[in-house]
Amino acid sequence: MFKKYVPYFVLLGAGFLLWFVKKHQASSYPTIKNNNTAIVIPAVKDKIEEGFNRNAHTIIYSRHAHCRMDCRHIDASEVKEILATGHVNNSKVQEDERGKTYPLEGETHDKQHVRIVFAPKGNDTVEVVTCIDLDTAWPCNCK
Repeated sequence: MFKKYVPYFVLLGAGFLLWFVKKHQASSYPTIKNNNTAIVIPAVKDKIEEGFNRNAHTIIYSRHAHCRMDCRHIDASEVKEILATGHVNNSKVQEDERGKTYPLEGETHDKQHVRIVFAPKGNDTVEVVTCIDLDTAWPCNCK
């Protein structure tokens, strides 16, 4: 009759042993004494400041952008959507004599994963430089 309960006693003992080890285990975090000294850690700048207005009233489309939008079936509402909600791909930000360009990536309402490159043109205006569908290679003859 006692043999019938042996697995339960072993399981109960293993559970107690696990609890005991966890309870008396040394903490992996060092203890910090409160001596009222403040440590200032400098902030790490890990993302580029956005240099354009996401709520721009005027959006200018370059000839190249119009052509790419036609090829990739991207309309103006999707461009506005990415401007408002897309995230900046910091590794693709470029700057030349014409100024900075900011590639914003995101998913449009018709489920296209796109990158749209914007260039600020004043305080309340942005220019769409190009549009890229990151999932589909559309045939296109744009220059």
